Amino acid sequence: MHNKWVGAALAGLLVSCGAGQAPANGFITGKTLNIAHQGGEDLWPSNTMLAYRNAAALGVDLLEMDMHATRDGTLVLSHDDTLDRLTDREGRIADLTLAEVLAADAGYALSTDGGQTFPFRGQGVRAAQLNEVLAAFPGLPLIIELKQARPSIAAPFCKALRDAGATGRVIAASFSDEALNEFRRECPEVMTSMTERELRPLVLLSKVGLAALAPAPGRVAQVPVRAGGIEVVTPGFVRAMHARGVAVQVWTINDPAEMRRLRDMGVDGIITDRPDLLKRVLAEPAPGGR
Repeated sequence: MHNKWVGAALAGLLVSCGAGQAPANGFITGKTLNIAHQGGEDLWPSNTMLAYRNAAALGVDLLEMDMHATRDGTLVLSHDDTLDRLTDREGRIADLTLAEVLAADAGYALSTDGGQTFPFRGQGVRAAQLNEVLAAFPGLPLIIELKQARPSIAAPFCKALRDAGATGRVIAASFSDEALNEFRRECPEVMTSMTERELRPLVLLSKVGLAALAPAPGRVAQVPVRAGGIEVVTPGFVRAMHARGVAVQVWTINDPAEMRRLRDMGVDGIITDRPDLLKRVLAEPAPGGR
């Protein structure tokens, strides 16, 4: 840990030391939650109702998904902003109508055997719509990542959550400061994660026991194990976040040994393309009874 990194983090901070007990957070449960990334990207076509239904049937604790808006304003779920990589069609979702997006075969690209077969092609798999997911899984917590900042989707996203009575079971996420801050203003009752810019001082200051100095504008820290040569997820970081009432969810973990290590460290959730593997790992006895 270089002193200049800590100095740079401190220079941009507004000191916000908090005293007293951390606020309650329903995603800090004392166990590691199984979070299906895109519904289980390595198992089923990502961001589709097929994937979400199968993940829910498997017993995952949360579904994770990515959201864009079509040209005619429908919120649809897709990791990419185009259809090119994951379907049999091309085009930017923002330039296409809902009908055009739904005409694409969302099962076209996935092979589970290294490209020998494509078992989901021609099976009628389509990109999911946000309203479909909210209606189909009324009791399941969701992580929904806003993938676009402009045109803004904050207002229709918030309205959809309120209309579905889902504001209390959703974590809104984004890599875009603009998109996430706009959503926070539009929908303050919905829990959010934090962007890379917001997380950086929390991570760096946790190295020297000063994470309480950094603002924590979100209630969830969704982080990789390491980034830029820095070990992000450490016991000290987890303790520091828990002291602030912030849940720690780690992405994207598909290796069982790493799943076990993070579980034993006490992270609150693991975001994985293989929720089936994680389910088996979490069923194993853990040190200390966790």
